[in-house]
Amino acid sequence: MRTAVDALLRRLAQGLRPRTEESVETLLRYTRGELPEAWGYDEIADLVAEETAGHVGAFLDLLEHGFDATDAVAPPESLELARRFARSGVPISTLLRGYRLGHVALLQLIQAEVLTLTDDPELVNAAALRLMEAGFGYVDRSSAHVVAAYQEERDRRLQRRLLLANEAGRRIGTTLDIDRTVQELTDVGTDDFADLVTVDLLASALDDEDAAPTSTPPPLRRVARRSVPDDDATELPVRTGRTHSYPADSEPARVLATGAPVLRRAGAPDAAGDASGGPSGDGVRSALLLPLVARGETLGLVQFFRTGSSASFEEDDLLLAQEIAARAAVSIDNARRYTHERSTALALQHSLLPRHAVDQSAAVTASRYLPSGTRAGVGGDWYDVIPLSGARVALVVGDVVGRGVRAAATMGRLRMAVRAFADIDLMPDELLTHLDDVVIRLQHEEGQEAGETSATCLYAVYDPVSRVCSLASAGHVLPAVATPPDGSGDTPGSRSVEFPEMPIGPPLGLGGLPFETAQFELAEGSLLALFTDGLIQSRTRDVDAARGVLRDVLAQGSGSPDEVCDRVIAALVPERAVDDIALLVARTKPLDPGHVATLDLPSDPAAVAGARRFASDTLTAWGLDALAFTTELIVSELVTNAIRYGRSPIQLRMIRQSTLTCEVSDSNSTAPHLRRARTYDEGGRGLLLVAQLAERWGTRHHREGKVIWAEQALRADDLLALSAI
Repeated sequence: MRTAVDALLRRLAQGLRPRTEESVETLLRYTRGELPEAWGYDEIADLVAEETAGHVGAFLDLLEHGFDATDAVAPPESLELARRFARSGVPISTLLRGYRLGHVALLQLIQAEVLTLTDDPELVNAAALRLMEAGFGYVDRSSAHVVAAYQEERDRRLQRRLLLANEAGRRIGTTLDIDRTVQELTDVGTDDFADLVTVDLLASALDDEDAAPTSTPPPLRRVARRSVPDDDATELPVRTGRTHSYPADSEPARVLATGAPVLRRAGAPDAAGDASGGPSGDGVRSALLLPLVARGETLGLVQFFRTGSSASFEEDDLLLAQEIAARAAVSIDNARRYTHERSTALALQHSLLPRHAVDQSAAVTASRYLPSGTRAGVGGDWYDVIPLSGARVALVVGDVVGRGVRAAATMGRLRMAVRAFADIDLMPDELLTHLDDVVIRLQHEEGQEAGETSATCLYAVYDPVSRVCSLASAGHVLPAVATPPDGSGDTPGSRSVEFPEMPIGPPLGLGGLPFETAQFELAEGSLLALFTDGLIQSRTRDVDAARGVLRDVLAQGSGSPDEVCDRVIAALVPERAVDDIALLVARTKPLDPGHVATLDLPSDPAAVAGARRFASDTLTAWGLDALAFTTELIVSELVTNAIRYGRSPIQLRMIRQSTLTCEVSDSNSTAPHLRRARTYDEGGRGLLLVAQLAERWGTRHHREGKVIWAEQALRADDLLALSAI
């Protein structure tokens, strides 16, 4: 019986072989009807036909030559088809079901042919059993090969996906610059994944002033694109940098509105062309459109295109693109938030710094502020120039520890506090003591520990009459002082540059430790360079070397303070500074002795008349007779107050500059105060009269006592007359 069955099966195989194509068509129609989901990929249709023909031929060989089914090997087309299904994301269960359906259909086809060759029931049953045994053996063996090929391809693609995802995580978001981050996304996307990548960000996400986030469709800006192999080879309807909108019914607009990614294949509407902002024409094989969403906010749209002979995107590619887009969106959002915070801090910083040169005659000043060029953010560096009474000027440089808006806001509060303390003419060490209390109060208000909010400050006061500079430091680097070669001003030649030796107090915010004021005399035309530590601290150069460079620059000779600032910045600041830098350069200007008149007075009420005459004669010599009446009244009240309540020595000093200042000094540190005299009071009206006649008045203390001063404004014609003298 076995021999008869073998002979029957051999005849059966020989009879079916010429009709292989017909058998293949029958099997394809059957499987297409039973398993339509496996036929949704145009790229595999031809391969399925070849694979089915291979199986038919292999099974007929098995029947004709009597091969052992356990030695069966799946045709090469079957292995390639398994790889294609793996790349397309088709489940392996679908693939195996297709195998079972195909082989069952083949067995049914062959079984029907058996009845045409014999009508012996016993032989038919025996042949059917042999066919089932051979068929299931062949299916088991060949499907094992197919499953292995499928799994191998899935593992390879999974490994590639992990590698590309890891590469995206490593290469995207290396900086906090939006343009750089988006360009990194396009670079990764065109690295063995897509032929063209475009990125559009919502104008509202970029904080454009022209953005209209409520408009439909929303405006976007094409911020990056990249194609391979030639970045300029593909023409796009939307160019980089252009603001545009997608039609409301287009696929990109729907992706932005719904947040759902889309995979489009060749021939599908809206897969390419003007509607998507991608390349026009028939060259686009497929496209992936994905929203860029971070922290629940849609930032824009990234599109991946495959063109030419490249394989179409599959579901697996969409998953990988989603992972890349998600990582990129977070990096873009981080860069966007950092840029916004940095811009806010910079705007706040610049609004709190002096905007214009201060009108004062003690020094010519120039300044520079350079924010950090790193992701550390804007700091709390500041500088200030404050006119003081008696033709003096205060020069201030400070640095709040920290970064961002908080540091800038704290800087503004401290700068205003310094100005308030400067208005009451405190000595530098006393001013820093009060400023230290301000920082401590800020810490208490914010519930911080002592020292958590910290700052440094250097406060210097220059007096052009005595040419004495008084300064104190609260943890701040000391200034550089450049003296002209002949002590006469801005003359050519090498200058002598020194860093004054003086004690440096603790940073502000620690409390309980004293500050000290140092004093030294400056020659006419000396340069004072005040700066924050960012100027001399660098990763590539130690502080001593930086001080040497600064000394060389300041010693070069003549030049305006503006030019000196430029030379210092060029010599010491790298292209991307690692810390904020504030620089203030001042060239001292002594007051002409002819603009100062001094009279020593005895502690005798009879000296008041002599003081009035001295004031009147001085104003006549200066051509300011129009101010004689008010000035005599002011001098009379100030001198009378000093003689009555102060102690010797008493001195009257008159200073002529852009204003007329009258000062009376004595050795009593008790300061007078303005009060309203009652009807029968004999005193209390003197300072009220001074306050009414003068534009400004006040009291300042020094080591030997106090000075009461009053300023009067000069008229325009008085200033012209003075300039002609």
